[in-house]
Amino acid sequence: MSQTGSHPQYIKRSANSIRSDYPPSDVGPLLAAASATNAPPRTLATPHAIISPRVSSAAARLIIPPMQRILIPARTLLRNREFTVVLAANVVLGLISSFVAPFLSMFGTIEVGMKPLIFGGFMTITAVSSILIATVLSHRSDTHYSRRRMLLLGAVAGAVGYAGYAFVRDITGLILIGSIALGISSMTFSQLFAHARESLDRSGIPSTDAPLYMNLFRMFFALSWTVGPALAAWMLHIYSYRGLFLTASLLCLVLLVLVAIFIPEVPPSAKRSARPHVPLRALLQQPTVLPWFIAFIFVFMATTMSMMNLSLLVLHVLHGTQTQVGIIYSLAPLFELPFMFYFGLLATKMDPARLIRAAVILALVYYGSLSLVRAPWQIYPLQILSAAFVAVTMGVAISFFQDKLPGQPGAATNLYVNAQRIGATAGYLIFGTIGESFGYRAVYVVCALLCGTSLILMFLQPGRAARSAAELA
Repeated sequence: MSQTGSHPQYIKRSANSIRSDYPPSDVGPLLAAASATNAPPRTLATPHAIISPRVSSAAARLIIPPMQRILIPARTLLRNREFTVVLAANVVLGLISSFVAPFLSMFGTIEVGMKPLIFGGFMTITAVSSILIATVLSHRSDTHYSRRRMLLLGAVAGAVGYAGYAFVRDITGLILIGSIALGISSMTFSQLFAHARESLDRSGIPSTDAPLYMNLFRMFFALSWTVGPALAAWMLHIYSYRGLFLTASLLCLVLLVLVAIFIPEVPPSAKRSARPHVPLRALLQQPTVLPWFIAFIFVFMATTMSMMNLSLLVLHVLHGTQTQVGIIYSLAPLFELPFMFYFGLLATKMDPARLIRAAVILALVYYGSLSLVRAPWQIYPLQILSAAFVAVTMGVAISFFQDKLPGQPGAATNLYVNAQRIGATAGYLIFGTIGESFGYRAVYVVCALLCGTSLILMFLQPGRAARSAAELA
């Protein structure tokens, strides 16, 4: 950042911003620490403190006290209306997914009567459609249409799709609904987080702090999962699958209203519109991108198989209840909330790739343990491992991919989501085959093997950023 004026004048101009962000008792030490160095300071957008490269470690601790390091990001999110809207949208989107995802395999195999292999094929068709539709729409959102329009389209499609799931029981009809309506709706998550990253950039948040803020956004998504599955299990017991999917459809309408009222129409900037389109093939040809992309495909294969398998394992192998399924799915998000903040904070201080590798090791232990459980209650403490794993791979990993493709938040987020979708597609097929042929315990053995393969790829690759779109073009 360029500096104007002398060092004392710069400190004087920055004093008001320091006083606005820190209590009076902290202002003196902060200004004293900033004045203690002869080097020109630089400004962090969040927090608004003065930090010089030559400030000692003790002075740095004075500049950003530990408690302020925690409170200032929260204060920044709550003061910025654009950020609070993203937080609220994450809560609603999280509720939608927490109502649907844990019970989708039960819906297909029990309510509709599909065999596991048929259900795997059904989920594969809808996932492939989601990949194709979302990839096209993601490019359009980066170059032609605002994020707001894409979010509105996704919310409408979701409302129509889940209303269709509430009433249709014909497999062909469900495939059409899942492939078209919910295929369009599937882009909502990536568009929301692309909007979030652009909001951070517009607000002047340093890129080094982006993992923390992206994890905070993702934390509110996880917040919905602390109550969503248990509430959905109660609703399923009282109102059946029709009530469950109609509630999901209603929540999509709530998201629609939230986006329509509070997210402004911001057309793509001239720079964004003029940015050359980089095909997915060109992105994946980069040596620092492809191995990570494949590794995350394996991770999400395991995640998808576990999500589809867990409720069936509890009901059919461990002889548990639907209420216990809801409790199990609600426990992990309780721990995800503090983990997401903590790991987001760590990601600002260390290489996020190290965090991701450690998280996948925890996932390997988690899946291996699930293959050995003998009662539903034994799964409860294991959900702590699941929470730590998810907090990194679905929080820090988003900004990790965005940093690997600088200046391309839409393409980067879609690359991450495509790894998720491809992994889900393969996971659905493998889940159906393994579950029907070898049983539900064997599914978790395969999940552990997939995580082991993913780790090998991750340890062979650096975590540094890839080339920009201009360089690729």
